[in-house]
Amino acid sequence: MASVEELLKSVSAWQSGHFLLSSGLHSSEYMQCQRILQYPEYGQILAAELAKKIVAAGIKPQVVVGPALGAVHMEVFTAIALNNLLAQENGSQVRAVFAERAEDGVNFVIRRGIELSPGERVLVVEDVTTTGGSAKRVVELIKAMRATPVAVGAIIDRSGGKAQFDVPFVKLVDLDIQTFESANCPMCQAGGTAIKPGSSKK
Repeated sequence: MASVEELLKSVSAWQSGHFLLSSGLHSSEYMQCQRILQYPEYGQILAAELAKKIVAAGIKPQVVVGPALGAVHMEVFTAIALNNLLAQENGSQVRAVFAERAEDGVNFVIRRGIELSPGERVLVVEDVTTTGGSAKRVVELIKAMRATPVAVGAIIDRSGGKAQFDVPFVKLVDLDIQTFESANCPMCQAGGTAIKPGSSKK
């Protein structure tokens, strides 16, 4: 199987330039995972690898929740992969749910008639983690709904190990890509203008 890096670069999901990340930081590299998740075959490959690592860690989710919009598709692919691994143990299907932005534009809610049961084991999945902000807010939402967050999963952790959660963090790729506050960005100081390819704060 091609490596995750090879898959990302094959569809130009791993990009170089001058970017304004969804965290508000600037970077010379950007991971647009929707470019790879648009291909179900690739999405299923990534999700299967993530699900294997999650199950190997002894984690057995009943629900996968992904913050929209970045993790849309990934929660479905991951739930399918977990169903393939855990169907007999869980006794029911692993569900796939997306959390969407609340009216304040910062926090998350689960709408559209979807409920989480008290104590239900929930995995939060992200495409790319920069600061971990979105995943942390979804973890807090799950707790507020009286379900039990059991892990956070991501295709790429580009935080250099700085993103920390109070549940296990399982990822396929660890990257330590330098980021900058806008006031200290050397690309801005050289006269460049950052483009914002993302859509939400993570």
